[in-house]
Amino acid sequence: MEALAAYLRERAVGRAIARVDVASIPSLKTYDPTPMALHGSEVTGASRHGKFLDLDVDGIHLVVHLARAGWLHYREQLPPAPLRPGKGPIALRVRLDDDSGFDLTEAGTKKGLAIYLVRDPSEVPGVARLGPDALAVGPAEFAERVRGQRGQIKGVLTDQSVLAGVGNAYSDEILHAARLSPFALAPRLSDGEMEALYEAMGEILRGAVARSVGQGSATLKGEKRSGLRVHAKTGLPCPVCGDTIREVSFAEKSLQYCATCQTGGKPLADRRMSKLLR
Repeated sequence: MEALAAYLRERAVGRAIARVDVASIPSLKTYDPTPMALHGSEVTGASRHGKFLDLDVDGIHLVVHLARAGWLHYREQLPPAPLRPGKGPIALRVRLDDDSGFDLTEAGTKKGLAIYLVRDPSEVPGVARLGPDALAVGPAEFAERVRGQRGQIKGVLTDQSVLAGVGNAYSDEILHAARLSPFALAPRLSDGEMEALYEAMGEILRGAVARSVGQGSATLKGEKRSGLRVHAKTGLPCPVCGDTIREVSFAEKSLQYCATCQTGGKPLADRRMSKLLR
């Protein structure tokens, strides 16, 4: 999200919005202001709130949560034909005054893309619930917030009300770098483990931002994948120890880890696979 915000600051800020077309009504979660309220207004800023992207259009905020299958596609020259509602993956198109602009798209049948038009980002329920940004907390606050949760550390890291901005992929990377099991209980982490986790979080997230900022929206996903060491690498060798990267599957997502680096060589129980093997 930080890289997309930087990309929009470079491309869109200072330009006026010529037109906004909505092709997926369910993706638009608000009705006042309307998309037409943006017509003719200048883009004055682009930022993020955790995993929400925020385009400031002269005081009206276009806030987007891309969910699992959403993306932003920026084009220097948008097609002249208007969008056809309900046709194709495009949910919303923002055309700027030089005919450049971007499409918000979502692949697949399960839809989670959410678009809001608000006068204050805090009007978006997900933004209002956000904890502090993961890169903005100090070690003492980090330890306090993490130990204040009862769950496994994987779930705590991805809970946006605890720390904003860490998703499924980077939580796997952080835990691998910290040499911690994703099933470790957050309140039971030792001081040494907590320090290692905090340092790993800063290293992984700052590295990801450094690699991504300056990339075009079309190459950002590829850049993210190329920088991952364990997430989505099931069956490949761990780049640290050479052991095979393993996976635990859940109903709608999965996590990846290295048993040698993170769990003392012991594979974690994969409940979905266990059911299939019965």
